[in-house]
Amino acid sequence: MNRIKSSPLTVAAGRRQFARAAGGLGLALGLLGTPLLSQAQSGSNAATVDQAAPAFTATTAEGRSLSLSSLRGKTVVLEWTNHECPYVKKHYGSGNLQALQKDATGQGVVWLQVISSAPGKQGFVDGPTALKVNTERGAAPTATLLDPTGQLGKLYGAQTSPHLYIINPDGQLVYKGGIDSIASNKVEDVAKADNYVRLALKDLAAGKKPTQATTKPYGCSIKYADA
Repeated sequence: MNRIKSSPLTVAAGRRQFARAAGGLGLALGLLGTPLLSQAQSGSNAATVDQAAPAFTATTAEGRSLSLSSLRGKTVVLEWTNHECPYVKKHYGSGNLQALQKDATGQGVVWLQVISSAPGKQGFVDGPTALKVNTERGAAPTATLLDPTGQLGKLYGAQTSPHLYIINPDGQLVYKGGIDSIASNKVEDVAKADNYVRLALKDLAAGKKPTQATTKPYGCSIKYADA
Protein backbone atom coordinates (compact mmCIF):
# COMPACT_ATOMS: atom_id res chain seq x y z
CA MET A 1 0.00 0.00 0.00
CA ASN A 2 1.23 3.50 -0.87
CA ARG A 3 1.51 5.91 2.06
CA ILE A 4 0.64 9.56 1.59
CA LYS A 5 3.45 11.78 2.81
CA SER A 6 2.73 15.26 4.16
CA SER A 7 5.18 17.98 3.30
CA PRO A 8 6.52 20.21 6.10
CA LEU A 9 4.61 23.12 4.59
CA THR A 10 1.33 21.17 4.73
CA VAL A 11 1.90 20.22 8.37
CA ALA A 12 2.82 23.78 9.31
CA ALA A 13 -0.28 25.15 7.58
CA GLY A 14 -2.43 22.64 9.41
CA ARG A 15 -0.94 23.67 12.71
CA ARG A 16 -1.60 27.34 11.96
CA GLN A 17 -5.23 26.57 11.12
CA PHE A 18 -5.63 24.60 14.34
CA ALA A 19 -4.10 27.42 16.39
CA ARG A 20 -6.45 29.97 14.80
CA ALA A 21 -9.44 27.72 15.50
CA ALA A 22 -8.39 27.19 19.09
CA GLY A 23 -7.92 30.91 19.60
CA GLY A 24 -11.36 31.59 18.18
CA LEU A 25 -12.88 29.01 20.50
CA GLY A 26 -11.16 30.60 23.49
CA LEU A 27 -12.51 34.02 22.55
CA ALA A 28 -16.01 32.62 22.09
CA LEU A 29 -15.95 30.92 25.49
CA GLY A 30 -14.75 34.13 27.11
CA LEU A 31 -17.61 36.08 25.56
CA LEU A 32 -20.09 33.48 26.81
CA GLY A 33 -18.93 33.99 30.38
CA THR A 34 -17.06 30.69 30.59
CA PRO A 35 -13.80 31.01 32.53
CA LEU A 36 -10.73 30.38 30.42
CA LEU A 37 -8.57 27.92 32.31
CA SER A 38 -5.03 26.72 31.80
CA GLN A 39 -4.87 23.06 30.70
CA ALA A 40 -2.08 22.45 33.19
CA GLN A 41 -4.33 23.70 35.97
CA SER A 42 -7.48 21.76 35.16
CA GLY A 43 -6.86 19.06 37.76
CA SER A 44 -8.93 18.81 40.94
CA ASN A 45 -5.90 19.44 43.16
CA ALA A 46 -4.75 22.60 41.37
CA ALA A 47 -5.57 24.99 44.25
CA THR A 48 -2.87 24.13 46.78
CA VAL A 49 -1.72 26.37 49.61
CA ASP A 50 1.82 27.73 49.14
CA GLN A 51 1.59 27.04 45.40
CA ALA A 52 0.73 29.40 42.55
CA ALA A 53 -3.00 30.07 42.49
CA PRO A 54 -4.67 28.61 39.37
CA ALA A 55 -4.92 31.17 36.59
CA PHE A 56 -8.31 32.13 35.20
CA THR A 57 -10.16 34.69 33.15
CA ALA A 58 -13.85 35.12 33.95
CA THR A 59 -16.75 37.44 33.23
CA THR A 60 -18.04 39.87 35.86
CA ALA A 61 -21.69 40.63 36.58
CA GLU A 62 -21.22 43.84 34.55
CA GLY A 63 -20.05 41.80 31.55
CA ARG A 64 -16.36 42.70 31.80
CA SER A 65 -13.52 40.21 31.41
CA LEU A 66 -11.27 39.88 34.46
CA SER A 67 -8.11 37.79 34.73
CA LEU A 68 -6.26 36.81 37.87
CA SER A 69 -2.99 37.78 36.19
CA SER A 70 -4.20 41.39 35.91
CA LEU A 71 -4.37 41.54 39.72
CA ARG A 72 -0.75 40.56 40.32
CA GLY A 73 0.73 42.66 43.09
CA LYS A 74 -2.53 42.73 45.07
CA THR A 75 -3.99 40.47 47.72
CA VAL A 76 -7.07 38.74 46.27
CA VAL A 77 -9.94 37.09 48.12
CA LEU A 78 -12.23 34.64 46.31
CA GLU A 79 -15.60 34.15 48.01
CA TRP A 80 -17.93 31.46 46.67
CA THR A 81 -21.49 32.57 47.34
CA ASN A 82 -25.13 31.54 46.87
CA HIS A 83 -27.61 34.15 48.08
CA GLU A 84 -30.29 31.52 48.75
CA CYS A 85 -28.12 29.39 51.05
CA PRO A 86 -28.93 29.63 54.80
CA TYR A 87 -25.23 29.69 55.68
CA VAL A 88 -24.61 32.58 53.32
CA LYS A 89 -27.68 34.36 54.69
CA LYS A 90 -26.19 33.97 58.20
CA HIS A 91 -23.08 35.93 57.27
CA TYR A 92 -24.84 38.57 55.18
CA GLY A 93 -27.84 38.84 57.51
CA SER A 94 -25.48 39.58 60.41
CA GLY A 95 -23.43 42.06 58.38
CA ASN A 96 -20.35 39.88 58.87
CA LEU A 97 -19.41 39.50 55.22
CA GLN A 98 -20.17 43.11 54.35
CA ALA A 99 -17.86 44.26 57.15
CA LEU A 100 -15.12 41.90 55.99
CA GLN A 101 -15.41 43.09 52.41
CA LYS A 102 -15.34 46.76 53.35
CA ASP A 103 -12.42 46.38 55.74
CA ALA A 104 -10.43 44.37 53.21
CA THR A 105 -11.09 46.54 50.16
CA GLY A 106 -10.37 49.62 52.28
CA GLN A 107 -6.84 48.26 52.67
CA GLY A 108 -6.41 47.64 48.94
CA VAL A 109 -7.48 43.97 48.88
CA VAL A 110 -9.39 42.82 45.78
CA TRP A 111 -12.48 40.89 46.86
CA LEU A 112 -14.12 38.72 44.23
CA GLN A 113 -17.40 36.93 44.76
CA VAL A 114 -17.84 33.82 42.63
CA ILE A 115 -21.23 32.32 41.76
CA SER A 116 -20.91 28.77 40.44
CA SER A 117 -24.58 27.76 40.63
CA ALA A 118 -25.73 26.26 37.33
CA PRO A 119 -28.83 27.45 35.48
CA GLY A 120 -31.93 26.07 37.16
CA LYS A 121 -30.06 25.42 40.42
CA GLN A 122 -30.32 27.20 43.77
CA GLY A 123 -28.42 30.47 43.73
CA PHE A 124 -28.14 30.86 39.95
CA VAL A 125 -28.41 34.48 38.83
CA ASP A 126 -27.62 36.53 35.76
CA GLY A 127 -25.44 39.62 35.95
CA PRO A 128 -28.14 42.24 36.66
CA THR A 129 -29.70 40.03 39.34
CA ALA A 130 -26.33 39.47 41.01
CA LEU A 131 -25.81 43.24 41.19
CA LYS A 132 -29.32 43.78 42.54
CA VAL A 133 -28.85 41.16 45.27
CA ASN A 134 -25.60 42.80 46.35
CA THR A 135 -27.19 46.23 46.46
CA GLU A 136 -30.10 44.96 48.54
CA ARG A 137 -27.87 43.30 51.13
CA GLY A 138 -25.21 46.01 51.16
CA ALA A 139 -22.45 43.75 49.89
CA ALA A 140 -19.22 45.45 48.86
CA PRO A 141 -17.08 43.10 46.76
CA THR A 142 -14.70 44.52 44.18
CA ALA A 143 -16.49 42.42 41.56
CA THR A 144 -18.75 39.40 41.18
CA LEU A 145 -17.65 36.63 38.82
CA LEU A 146 -20.27 34.51 37.04
CA ASP A 147 -19.34 30.83 36.70
CA PRO A 148 -22.49 29.03 35.48
CA THR A 149 -20.49 26.15 33.99
CA GLY A 150 -18.74 25.55 37.31
CA GLN A 151 -15.32 25.45 35.68
CA LEU A 152 -13.80 28.05 37.96
CA GLY A 153 -15.29 26.46 41.05
CA LYS A 154 -13.98 23.03 40.11
CA LEU A 155 -10.58 24.48 39.22
CA TYR A 156 -10.23 25.70 42.80
CA GLY A 157 -12.04 22.75 44.35
CA ALA A 158 -14.76 24.97 45.83
CA GLN A 159 -17.13 22.80 47.85
CA THR A 160 -19.46 25.07 49.79
CA SER A 161 -21.10 28.46 49.92
CA PRO A 162 -19.34 30.21 51.51
CA HIS A 163 -15.86 28.90 50.67
CA LEU A 164 -12.98 31.36 50.76
CA TYR A 165 -9.52 31.54 49.24
CA ILE A 166 -6.81 34.17 49.70
CA ILE A 167 -4.06 34.82 47.15
CA ASN A 168 -1.06 36.94 48.12
CA PRO A 169 0.48 39.70 45.93
CA ASP A 170 2.97 37.19 44.51
CA GLY A 171 0.13 35.06 43.15
CA GLN A 172 0.43 32.28 45.74
CA LEU A 173 -2.56 30.71 47.41
CA VAL A 174 -2.06 31.31 51.14
CA TYR A 175 -5.45 30.42 52.62
CA LYS A 176 -8.38 28.20 51.73
CA GLY A 177 -11.28 27.06 53.84
CA GLY A 178 -14.16 28.28 55.96
CA ILE A 179 -15.01 31.82 56.94
CA ASP A 180 -14.91 31.05 60.66
CA SER A 181 -14.72 28.39 63.35
CA ILE A 182 -18.40 27.70 64.10
CA ALA A 183 -20.08 25.63 61.39
CA SER A 184 -23.68 26.67 61.90
CA ASN A 185 -26.30 28.77 60.16
CA LYS A 186 -27.15 30.68 63.35
CA VAL A 187 -26.54 34.43 63.29
CA GLU A 188 -25.76 34.49 67.02
CA ASP A 189 -22.69 32.31 66.44
CA VAL A 190 -20.92 34.93 64.32
CA ALA A 191 -19.75 37.00 67.30
CA LYS A 192 -18.47 33.90 69.13
CA ALA A 193 -16.46 32.45 66.25
CA ASP A 194 -12.83 32.92 65.26
CA ASN A 195 -12.98 34.63 61.87
CA TYR A 196 -10.33 32.76 59.92
CA VAL A 197 -10.45 35.10 56.93
CA ARG A 198 -10.02 38.24 59.01
CA LEU A 199 -7.13 36.64 60.91
CA ALA A 200 -5.43 35.49 57.69
CA LEU A 201 -5.70 38.97 56.15
CA LYS A 202 -4.32 40.49 59.34
CA ASP A 203 -1.31 38.16 59.18
CA LEU A 204 -0.69 39.05 55.54
CA ALA A 205 -0.90 42.78 56.27
CA ALA A 206 1.78 42.25 58.93
CA GLY A 207 4.03 40.49 56.44
CA LYS A 208 3.44 37.04 57.89
CA LYS A 209 2.00 33.81 56.53
CA PRO A 210 -1.47 33.02 57.85
CA THR A 211 -1.24 31.02 61.07
CA GLN A 212 -4.09 28.81 59.89
CA ALA A 213 -3.66 28.36 56.17
CA THR A 214 -6.18 25.57 55.65
CA THR A 215 -9.47 25.08 57.47
CA LYS A 216 -12.62 23.08 56.85
CA PRO A 217 -15.25 24.95 54.82
CA TYR A 218 -18.90 24.69 55.76
CA GLY A 219 -22.15 25.74 54.14
CA CYS A 220 -24.40 24.62 51.30
CA SER A 221 -22.83 22.44 48.63
CA ILE A 222 -21.97 24.27 45.43
CA LYS A 223 -24.85 23.75 43.02
CA TYR A 224 -22.80 22.64 40.04
CA ALA A 225 -24.41 21.49 36.82
CA ASP A 226 -25.40 17.82 36.76
CA ALA A 227 -22.67 15.62 35.33
